[in-house]
Amino acid sequence: MTNQTYQPGQHPNLPPPKNLIGPVAWIKHNLFNGVANSILTLLALLLLYITIPPFLDWAIISADWSGNSADACSREGACWVFIKVWFQQLMFGRFPGDQIWRIELAYVLCIASAIPLFFSVVPGKVKAFIVGFLLLVYPILCYFLFYGGMGLEVIETPLWGGLFLTLVIAVTGIVASLPIGILLALGRRSTMPIIRAICVAFIEFWRGIPLITVLFMASVMFPLFVPDDLNPDKLIRALIGVALFSSAYMAEVIRGGLQAIPKGQYEAAAALGLNFWKSMLLVILPQALKLVIPGIVNTFIGLFKDTTLVLIIGLFDLLGMAQSASTNPEWLAFTIEGYVFAAFGYFVFCFGMSRYSQRLERLLNTGHKR
Repeated sequence: MTNQTYQPGQHPNLPPPKNLIGPVAWIKHNLFNGVANSILTLLALLLLYITIPPFLDWAIISADWSGNSADACSREGACWVFIKVWFQQLMFGRFPGDQIWRIELAYVLCIASAIPLFFSVVPGKVKAFIVGFLLLVYPILCYFLFYGGMGLEVIETPLWGGLFLTLVIAVTGIVASLPIGILLALGRRSTMPIIRAICVAFIEFWRGIPLITVLFMASVMFPLFVPDDLNPDKLIRALIGVALFSSAYMAEVIRGGLQAIPKGQYEAAAALGLNFWKSMLLVILPQALKLVIPGIVNTFIGLFKDTTLVLIIGLFDLLGMAQSASTNPEWLAFTIEGYVFAAFGYFVFCFGMSRYSQRLERLLNTGHKR
C-alpha cells in the first residue's frame, strides 16, 4: 500500500463505520461481547426461562380472580380473591369503613397540591406557596382528618393500619429527618466544641443501635419512666423514634455533601459579605444537597421499608395486615398472595422514589465541577 498525504480539506476514501446503533448492536456490545459475558447471558436467559413462565402461570393464567370466599379458589394458582376480600384492611387497617373518606380526601388533597410542583411552567412563587401549604397546613389538616375532632369522629390510632399507616410513618419520618439531619450535619462541622460534641454523640448513638430496639424502647420502656398523664400515644412514640433514627443517617449523608464542596465556595460566600447562615442557605447547602440526592433518596427508601418493623410494637402496617389476614382460619393457605401483594406495594413506592430522584438529578444536572 502506498503512503498518501492528505492536505487539509481533503478526505481519504475510508470504508463506512461499523453499525454501532440499534438493538442488534446494543445486544452484541452489552450481552455477547466476549466468551464469559456470553455464557453469563445464556445462563441468565435460562434462569428467566425456568422461573418466569411458572410464575406467570401461577399469578395470572391459573389464578382465581372472582369470588368472595376461600371456596372460590381452586388452589391451582394464586387466589387473588384473598386480596379482594381483605383489600380494605390491607389499605386502611381497621379504620371504620364509613370514615375512610377522610383518608381518601387527604390523599386527593396531597396529590392535587403536589402535581403543579412537577411542571416547570408553574411560577416559582406558586410552587413556594404550595410547598408551604404541604409542610405547614397540610399536616394539621391530616391530623384532624385522621384522628378526628372539630366535629369529626375520633378514630384511635390502634385502629390505623395497612398501607395508610405505612405512609403515615414513612412520610412523617422522611419530612422530619431531612431538616433535622441538615442541622446535625452543620452542627457536626461546627467550630464550637460543645455543639460539635452534642451532634457527634447524637449521631453515633442513634446509628449504633438497630431500629427494632428504638421501637421496642419507645413502646415498652419509655412509658415506665414517665407519668401516665405525660405518656404519649404509641404511634406518636414510634414516629418520634423513626424520625430521630433516620435523621442520624441523613446527617451523615448531608455531611458527605458538605465535605465535597470546594473551599473556594466558602471563600466566595465570605467575599460577598454573607454571614454563616446566608452562605449556607444560599451557596453551600444547595450545592451539597444537589450532590447527595442519590444518598438522600436511598435513605428515604430504606426508611420506607423499615416501617415494617412497627409490627413488633403492635402496629399493623401493610405487611403486618397481610400477615394478620393470612392467620384467619379461613385463609390459612394463602400466605404467599399476601406477601406478593405487599411486596408489589413496597416496590411501587420505592421504585417511584428512585425514578423521581434520577429525574431530579438530570433536571439539576448534578455534575460537579471544581
